[in-house]
Amino acid sequence: MNTARGSSSATPPANGARGAGTKGIPRARREEQILAAAMDEFGRHGHASASMAAIAGRVGVTKPMLYTYFGSKDGLYLACLEHVAPRLVTAIEEAMTYEGPAAGTPHRVLSAVFGVLEEQRGAWFVLYDRTLRPGTDLHAAAQRHRWTIDDLAASGTADLLRGHGNTDPLDADALKHVWTGTVGALVGWWTSHPDQSAQDMAARCARLLTAIRG
Repeated sequence: MNTARGSSSATPPANGARGAGTKGIPRARREEQILAAAMDEFGRHGHASASMAAIAGRVGVTKPMLYTYFGSKDGLYLACLEHVAPRLVTAIEEAMTYEGPAAGTPHRVLSAVFGVLEEQRGAWFVLYDRTLRPGTDLHAAAQRHRWTIDDLAASGTADLLRGHGNTDPLDADALKHVWTGTVGALVGWWTSHPDQSAQDMAARCARLLTAIRG
């Protein structure tokens, strides 16, 4: 899937206060804090340029603590990937199977994507990280999730065309690429407008889709 890459919106340190210690914080909560900081760092800079020191600093722990929890930079990236990708897939599937007019599916899907990404917009660019080297385990892991989302996009756009009596497979493929590029571009735009909520974006997309349909 081709997407537009953008920087994620600024977020505060994952634990709400830079330099906080680790004592008294349950391991599960600490892992959540690390994942939140890592998601933003990977989303902003990509895996290749992301800094483990920056992630540790945001959470208020040492770099060795990150390795204790996740084993390596790759392990932390994979944890981020597995945190966001299944949630996106589930949200898109639910939006596509909702019992409503087929014409409303694009808006439902967009609203679902924005809802998942509301608190961690950079997560989209963890999944669509262009710095991952082809042939690596990380690239393969991300690609599997991308293919799943791509398959959903292909199914949805083909269904939309069939509803208009169009069964041309090339038209369906072309529309799928238009759709996936549009979703990525909208998420990229959203990350550069942090004042806009998921609800704001859903309403905006409803207006845009209405205008496009004429």
